[in-house]
Amino acid sequence: MSLARTFVDVRPLRASPVFRRLLIGRTASVLGSFMTVVTVMYQVWDLTHSAVWSGAVGLAQAVPLVVVGLFAGAWVDRGDRRRIFLVATVGQAVCSLLLAVQGFTGGVPVPVILALVAAASCFGAVGGPAAGVFVPRLLPKDQVAAGLALNQVTGQAMMLLGPALGGLFLGWFGIGVCYLIDFLSFGLSFYGAFGLPALPPEGEPSRPGLHGVWDGLRFLGGHRVVRGALVTDLAATLLAMPMSLFPLVNEERFGGSPRTLGLFMSAVAIGGVTATAFSGRLTRLARPGAVMLCGAGVWGAALALFGMTTSAWAGLGLLMVAGAADSVSVLSRTTIVQTRTPDALLGRVTAAEQIVGQAGPHLGNLRGGLVAGWTSGATALITGGLLCVLAVACVAASTPELRNGAARPD
Repeated sequence: MSLARTFVDVRPLRASPVFRRLLIGRTASVLGSFMTVVTVMYQVWDLTHSAVWSGAVGLAQAVPLVVVGLFAGAWVDRGDRRRIFLVATVGQAVCSLLLAVQGFTGGVPVPVILALVAAASCFGAVGGPAAGVFVPRLLPKDQVAAGLALNQVTGQAMMLLGPALGGLFLGWFGIGVCYLIDFLSFGLSFYGAFGLPALPPEGEPSRPGLHGVWDGLRFLGGHRVVRGALVTDLAATLLAMPMSLFPLVNEERFGGSPRTLGLFMSAVAIGGVTATAFSGRLTRLARPGAVMLCGAGVWGAALALFGMTTSAWAGLGLLMVAGAADSVSVLSRTTIVQTRTPDALLGRVTAAEQIVGQAGPHLGNLRGGLVAGWTSGATALITGGLLCVLAVACVAASTPELRNGAARPD
């Protein structure tokens, strides 16, 4: 049993210089984006000292992804995905540059800052589905899961590093420099994609407007494997998203120390990075559906147990397990979507996946907060985790194609 096969599979880095450049550019862009998230939150709070305005930052990011997403997917499935991604990257870079300018000059009203954030999110809603076709088009089929794992592990690492660097750079250099770093990171992202070949849809292009959107939704409704993958992810995030509950549970069970709260936040990410780093054997398995279902079930069970524990150390361990399980589930879901969707529909299905991945956690945090308001933080965690396990079991029981192995593209 080779130890090397346990670690994340790096064959795509050796096999495809184009993928390697793309990964470097994507990693730099994700780092800059997370620095900007921290910077925007800090700037809006500093200007308003209002929780409502701070909450509006998340709204400015999420709403464009939902509204623009499906229409963007139909557009992506009609044209050259490389060119569309490059245009979207330039749009995001311009928004970051404008944020940097206002950061250096000051005096800009908060609604203008949020408008720039929303505009960047619109371009991201277009660029995400376009980028969704890169890995399956650039790599051999047996390396697609490995390529997605590399995307995920670098993204998760930047998710840990980006906010920390953002906080340090805010203290050292100020708001404008943080936004400027994000602008420069899009230059690397543009360079990584610039060398790609033209990537028009393989097969019949999408019909324009609502007709194309409807075709994508009809595919999702009819393809049981892809639909089951997205429903599983939505169940995990909508029913068991714990982030909004951490402050309350920390207060109820662990004395309310901010250090404990920070560790709770980090434990999920550390578990996710660790699991992806050791995903080599998982990405070589031929049944990603079964892996995804197990991962989603363990996520729910670990969070339910976290709601029951009174030991901070045991809680941290359970959160690391939850983060690892979620990472495995997301990797398997993405593998299913990108290998089981016909290329001509991949932009639209990737857009739907992006919407589920963005809207699900926001709605899940809202659900957790409402339940905790009626009961307690621990009750919200326990019931949410158990409902997640039940929902995943229902998907597994009703979708044997997903449980036993993925079907061929329809």
